Order: sequence, then structure tokens, then C-alpha cells
Amino acid sequence: MAGSLELTGREGGGTVGRCFLLFSRRERMARTSMIGDRSRSLLVELAHHHSADPLEAMHSARLSALLAAAADAMARSHFDPGHVTASAFVVHRDSRTILLHLHRRLGRWLQMGGHLDGGETPREAALREAREESGLRDLRLVTPAILDLDVHSIPAGRGEPAHLHFDVRFLVETSAPDRIAIRPDESRDLRWFGLDEAERAMGEAASSRALGKIAAVLGAGR
Repeated sequence: MAGSLELTGREGGGTVGRCFLLFSRRERMARTSMIGDRSRSLLVELAHHHSADPLEAMHSARLSALLAAAADAMARSHFDPGHVTASAFVVHRDSRTILLHLHRRLGRWLQMGGHLDGGETPREAALREAREESGLRDLRLVTPAILDLDVHSIPAGRGEPAHLHFDVRFLVETSAPDRIAIRPDESRDLRWFGLDEAERAMGEAASSRALGKIAAVLGAGR
């Protein structure tokens, strides 16, 4: 199981993504043949992603371990311990604001995001989810690189057991902030926030870390 591979590696760097190398050579060959192209590509990206703090470094290692251990790590039906998800922080550069939605089920202000459909990559899923949940059709990646990584718990519900989301996060932008449209089945509210406001509304360490990275990209003080 992936849980047996939850290790932190070296703090703050992409080396945590190389926990896959701790398998024996024979195990690595067997597991590489099991996992798909999407998982292999994501493992490469994780190996080059720079973690901003020890918590993100741990999450990178856990995600790498999941990808190496489970052939269906990107499938929504993989619950032990969880599966890969994707999300997008939507920003408007001119106003230095970020779009959050009040998640209908969880009752929390969050960035847009969700599960991977079919053969989507996390990057493709993040853009699709952001467009669906914001109503914005002009969304584009600020950079193709991963912005942030997070592993968080999801409570049991809708016939699914409690499990983990191994979230891969990206930064996207719009030039038409007034065209947002709420999706009632997903959100209770949809609103633009300043970065300081967003940090207070989201209220957790992983979001604060991601918002700090966004502030650096936008050149905005917090």
C-alpha cells in the first residue's frame, strides 16, 4: 500500500519526489510497467517541483509514493488511501484579486477544483474544473508549472468512504472578472477576494502557502 511509503525526504526540494527510487531495481521495473503515462509524467514533474516548506515536501513525497504504488491513483474510485485531484487558483492580475467559491458540501471557501475525468492530466482537469465552477471561458495558465501540492482529508459522504485528496494545484488567470457565473450544484457563493481577505477566508496553512506564492507572482504585498 502507498501508506507504507509515506516519507519526507529532504525538506524543501524536488528530491522528495524521488522516493520511488527507494524500491529495489526489480520492484521499480515492475511498478513502472504498472503505472500509466500520466502517473509517470507527474512523477517527473514532482521530482522537479520545489517545495516551499517541510509540509509541502511531505505532501510531495506522499503523492510520489501513491503514484508509484497504485496503478489507478488518478481514479476517483481509488479510496485507500485516496486519489489524485486537481485545482486552480483563479486570479485577475489588474485588480490583484483571487476567485473563491463557497463549497456546497464542505461549507468552506476554496479554490476551484475536483476529480480527473477519463484520461485527463491534472493540468487539464484543473482548467476544466475552473471553467465549469467559475463560468469563465477565457481562463489560461499563468505558467504550466505546478503551483503547489497538498494532501487533505475528505469526510465520508455520497456513498464514498473517508479518504484523502492528493491535490495538484495550478495558477490560472482571466481578463473578464465580471463574467463569473455560480454553479449552484457546486457552490453556495462565488466571490473575488483580495489576497489578505482570501487568506482569512480560507484559514489554513496550505492555502496561506499557496497565496504567498501567488502574491510573489502578482507582485502584490499581503
